[in-house]
Amino acid sequence: MGFFSFIKDAGEKLLGIKKAQAQPSPADTQAADLEAAKGIVDYINKMGLQVNDLSVVVDTAQSTVKVSGEAADQATRERVVLCCGNTSGIERVEDAMTVKEAAPEAQWHTVVKGDTLWAISEKFYGKGQGKEYNRIFEANRPMLTHPDKIYPGQMLRIPPLG
Repeated sequence: MGFFSFIKDAGEKLLGIKKAQAQPSPADTQAADLEAAKGIVDYINKMGLQVNDLSVVVDTAQSTVKVSGEAADQATRERVVLCCGNTSGIERVEDAMTVKEAAPEAQWHTVVKGDTLWAISEKFYGKGQGKEYNRIFEANRPMLTHPDKIYPGQMLRIPPLG
């Protein structure tokens, strides 16, 4: 899939990233990167997303994540990318994952203030298609727990209609 950009200060507070110190030691930087990677892996597992040979490498100084492994399907792959990128402190995800079962890729939408899943549904699926908001909600579960609980800066998967 490639590279994805996210809003650095939006998302789950998983990493415990603190404001940059003057010059952290290489050991401190490496420890922070390993802790951040573990936090993201734990989050992916908590979401019930199964990936064979999952590898998450975080570079906190660059605010990036590289994720690899083999997902069962395209939806799982995209959800894993969202788990990585919708994390506060991360602004770029390199997706090096593969899938067992190929399928068309979803579209993506970054939530802005005032967005609702109904409005997003009409934007992507056409006027009068707001009722398809549940398709977007389901495509982003388990990260989304309620259709009304989306926040600015969050990136969402928009699955194909039909």
